[in-house]
Amino acid sequence: MVTMQHPDFSRLRRAVLCGLCLASAGLAETHTMTLKQAVEIALKNNPDMILARLDEQRARASVRVARDPFEPKVYGGSGLAYTDGYPNTIEGSAPSIFQARTEMALFNRPKSYELAEARENARGALIDVAGKSDDVAYRTASLFLDAQQVLRNVQSLGEEVQALQRVGDAVKLRLDEGRELPLAFKRAELDLARARQRVEAAGADLTYSEESLAVVLGFTAGDRVEPASDDRLTPDLPATEDATVASALENNREMRRIQSQMQAKTFEVRARGSERLPQVDLVAQYALFLKYDYQQYFTKFQSNNGQLGVSIRLPLLIGSAPSGLQAEAEVDLAKLRTQVAEVRNRTVLETRKSYQDVKRAESARDFAKLDLEVAREQVRVLLDQLDEGRTTRQAVDESRMLEQEKWIAYYETQHAVEKAKLNLLRRTGAIQAALR
Repeated sequence: MVTMQHPDFSRLRRAVLCGLCLASAGLAETHTMTLKQAVEIALKNNPDMILARLDEQRARASVRVARDPFEPKVYGGSGLAYTDGYPNTIEGSAPSIFQARTEMALFNRPKSYELAEARENARGALIDVAGKSDDVAYRTASLFLDAQQVLRNVQSLGEEVQALQRVGDAVKLRLDEGRELPLAFKRAELDLARARQRVEAAGADLTYSEESLAVVLGFTAGDRVEPASDDRLTPDLPATEDATVASALENNREMRRIQSQMQAKTFEVRARGSERLPQVDLVAQYALFLKYDYQQYFTKFQSNNGQLGVSIRLPLLIGSAPSGLQAEAEVDLAKLRTQVAEVRNRTVLETRKSYQDVKRAESARDFAKLDLEVAREQVRVLLDQLDEGRTTRQAVDESRMLEQEKWIAYYETQHAVEKAKLNLLRRTGAIQAALR
C-alpha cells in the first residue's frame, strides 16, 4: 500500500524540522573566560563536586542518627480505656488519662563507638570533597590548556596555509613561463592540501576541547568554553626532588582518606568487642490516673504517679554474631593498613617520575626555543636578501612556512611543560592554590 502525502504537508514537515535544528543550535552558547574563572566555576558546578558534597551532607546526617540514643526522647499520649474488673495494664502501663515517658542512654559502649565511627566517616567525607576538588581543578586546567594549545595550532597552521598558497602561486607562475616542471606544481598542491587538512583536523579538535571543557564546568552539552587569554601557567614548585616527595606525602588526599577509614574501622572493632559490657539507660514515666478505675480495688488512690530511675542490662549470652562481625572488621582494618603502605610507595614513585617529567619537558622546550630562534633568524636574513634582490619571494615564503612549523613545535613543548607542572601540582596537593 502506497501512502501519498500532500505537498503542503511535506513542506510543513521540512520547515518544522529545520526550525527544530535551528532552535537546538541556538541553545548552544560560547562562554569566554580565564583559567581562574573556569576553575572557580568548575568547583561550584561540576557534577562530581555536587555528588561529593551530597555524600558529605549524608555523612553529617549519619552523625545525627548515631547520636540519637544519647539524646532524651519524650513520648506522650493516653492510656485511657474501658475497664471491667481489675485494672490490668495496657501496653505495660496502667489505664490512665494521660501518660508520658522519656528515655536515653547513659552508658552504652557499642553506641558510643558507633557515634565515633560516624563522626570519623563524616571527616573522611570532607577529605573526599577536598580530593575531588583537586581532581576537578586538574581536569579543568588540563582541558583549558589543551584548548589553548589547539587554538595556537589553528592560528599557526592558518599562517602556514597562506605561505603555502603563495608558494603554489609562484610555482604556477614559473610553470606557465616554462621555468618549472609540472611535478613541482603538483608537489606544491599536495603540500597545500595537507596543510588545509591539518587545519580542518585542528578545528575539529578545538571544538571537542572547548565542548569537553564546558561539560566539566557543568554547562549543557553543546556549549563551548573559549579561553579568554594566553596567560602562561607559572606556578612555584618545590626546589628539590626530595622536597617534592615530602610535600606529596604530607598532602596526599588518598592516604589521608584511607587513614580516616582505618580510624573508623577501629571504632567498629571496639564497638563489636564491647557488646558484652553492661548498658545503662535513664528512664522516667508519668501517668495521670482516673479514680474510678481504682477505688474498688485499692484503699489509697493517687492521681499523679511518676517513676524515675535507670535500666541496667547485663548481656549474658550474646551469640556468635558480635565476635564474627569483630573478626570481619579486623580483616578490613588489616587490608586498609596494606593499602596505606601501597599508596605511600606509589606516591613516592609517581612523584619522582612527575618531577623528572617536568625537567625533561623543560629541556625539550629550551631546545625547541633555540630551533625556533634559528628559523626566525633565517627568515630575517632572507628578507634582507630579498630587499637587495639576492633571493626570491618563494624562498622567503618557504622559510616562513618552516618558521611556522617551528612555532608549532615550540608551542607543543611549552604545552608539555605546563601539563607536567600541572600533574606535579596535583600530586603535591598545591594545585588549587596555584590555580586560584
